[in-house]
Amino acid sequence: MSIRVLLADDQKLIRAGFRLIIDLADGLDVVGEASGGQEALDLAAGADVVLMDIRMPGMDGLEATRRIAADPVLAAVRVIILTTFEADDNVLAALRAGASGFLSKDVEPDELLRAIRVVHAGEALLTPRATRGLIDRFLTPPSDGVVPPELSVLTEREREVLRLVALGQTNEEIAARLVLSPLTAKTHVHRAMTKLGVRDRAQLVVIGYQSGLVKAGERA
Repeated sequence: MSIRVLLADDQKLIRAGFRLIIDLADGLDVVGEASGGQEALDLAAGADVVLMDIRMPGMDGLEATRRIAADPVLAAVRVIILTTFEADDNVLAALRAGASGFLSKDVEPDELLRAIRVVHAGEALLTPRATRGLIDRFLTPPSDGVVPPELSVLTEREREVLRLVALGQTNEEIAARLVLSPLTAKTHVHRAMTKLGVRDRAQLVVIGYQSGLVKAGERA
């Protein structure tokens, strides 16, 4: 079954360019276009992945993302934020609201297609360069090394898994690193998400950095 993609951008040229790239790819189909946030919200139920511009007239992409993330009917819909500025405070707000990641509008075609597939598979889409920009500008990790109280709900293993998620590791990579089965690694990730009240791995990445479990520039 093809991955259904909704394009939400107020610029026709942007939508047309993305449509051309996506419709030529195997296993991907553009199922709709929206020029504003409300229209994107109205059409989201028919999509698996939404490419969402932040700055649109009327309801902007940030509010539309919040509403998609908060709607139980749309729980399976994933949002990729489109932006001209990688280190944008609105992007960080979108990630916190439930977006799965973000892309620059000048993204290369192959990277765009990979991003859609990655997000649809349930992974977070945060490039190291883009993540570092957000951390440097908008996140201030604690300097005392103390784990924030909100992470006390996690077991030691779940905190370890959260740290690896924040470092960009997939479930398979986490499993190999911790000598677990991929299914067990996936279970730990989902338990951490449930306990922390987040719907997406991208939010785990933000929490990992903001809590100080991971430092900017750290590698897995």
